[in-house]
Amino acid sequence: MSAEFDLVIRNAKVATASDTFISDIGVADGRIVQMGVKLSKGAREIDAEGRITTPGGVDAHCHLDQPIPPPARMTDDFESGTRSAACGGTTTVIPFAAQQKGGSLRAAVDDYHRRANGRASIDYGFHLIVSDPTPEVLANELPALIAEGYSSFKIYMTYDDLKLDDGQILRLLALARSHGAMAMLHAENTECIAWLTESLLEAGLTAPRYHAASRPMLVEREATHRAISLAELVDVPMLLVHVSGREAVEQIQWARNRGLKVLSETCPQYLFLTADDLGIDDGYEGAKCVCSPPPRDAASQQAIWAALADGTFTVFSSDHAPFSFDDDHGKKPAGKEVAFPYIPNGIPGLETRLPLLYSEGVLTGRISVNRFVELTATNPAKTYGLHPRKGTIAIGSDADIVIWDERRTPLTNAMLHHAVDYTPYEGRTLGAWPAYTIARGDVVWDGRQFLGTPGRGRFLPRGLPTMVPRKPSGNGTQ
Repeated sequence: MSAEFDLVIRNAKVATASDTFISDIGVADGRIVQMGVKLSKGAREIDAEGRITTPGGVDAHCHLDQPIPPPARMTDDFESGTRSAACGGTTTVIPFAAQQKGGSLRAAVDDYHRRANGRASIDYGFHLIVSDPTPEVLANELPALIAEGYSSFKIYMTYDDLKLDDGQILRLLALARSHGAMAMLHAENTECIAWLTESLLEAGLTAPRYHAASRPMLVEREATHRAISLAELVDVPMLLVHVSGREAVEQIQWARNRGLKVLSETCPQYLFLTADDLGIDDGYEGAKCVCSPPPRDAASQQAIWAALADGTFTVFSSDHAPFSFDDDHGKKPAGKEVAFPYIPNGIPGLETRLPLLYSEGVLTGRISVNRFVELTATNPAKTYGLHPRKGTIAIGSDADIVIWDERRTPLTNAMLHHAVDYTPYEGRTLGAWPAYTIARGDVVWDGRQFLGTPGRGRFLPRGLPTMVPRKPSGNGTQ
């Protein structure tokens, strides 16, 4: 008798954003076609008895092969980056097609397709980065690209080559409202950063640890409040990316409690690193943890954990920005240890995002497994127009599935599959790692080796966002 399914996962303890239940999962042609008990035979079968089974992760904020000013160059391209993602349980990524000042958005998208074509092993979409909102971009290019499935764009309030002023931000927020797109904001006050950086350099304070001193919490707090106010004026939902500290969290909670449409994201570095990881002396090793905003103090770390649990945060992303440490194009430009403003910003985290949060969130009881699914898969899919195709285990959804192996695993960079020469989480002991990652019905990671192939990943035009922000619940365990 021929098999009814291409794949059957037996006895899975399925966790979605809302429920946990035991079920077999039947897969055909890359989609979930049946769920229940004692399903018919599959051409391949996996017994998941006793193991939590979740939707494949959706990493909605990562950077892969993104063009940046030389000499810096990202270490991960779409091949190594998506391989790494799959081995860590992520089955969909949404990196950024970045407009160059003086260039067009369309050119950025075309270039990014060239970089991705034939290399990605899992499915992917593109956010846009708008750095030059000319009349042509606002009237023609951006509306057309939103209609074609590039339904989110990022706005920077800092970095000289990317930052926009408040008037430009307002025009983009108004466009997001009229076309139903999601605007993402990097909220830091650029003038404060510039003044602090100049003061530190004049005092001879150049080590990596002074990166944190140049970007204190008030820089993020002020810009967060201003971004919220601009979105309130336009009356449009927006998402604040990589929120790092308790003061920004307080601004978001204030806005939510007033009924404003503010969504927010945080990242592993704000749960697992502190400012001390940038160095407690003037050594250069702290360059590995230079990112913006920087990791904060231990009290902020606890505030971020609490906001993950109480519903303040909408999504949990890696903000993977892959620069190797011992690399002329990475953290040591042209082979030199440089002053903190010239260290490429960002840390790797695509592969470790889910295992870290599962280990230190779910297994410690800080968050439920359902909240884990909500943060890492369902909400990103809803926020960026991919749900219910992605982000859930349900009939009709893509068969993107992770079966978890709960066992203690020392984390080393040698076990990872990215092209970066370090992980900032080296030496941590994890409580879980994916036993299987299944992407559109294909096993791409079996707990021992990567089984995917470059080019099997598909580009995903995305619909409009369906995520609605909610007030923090305050119960800490939802």
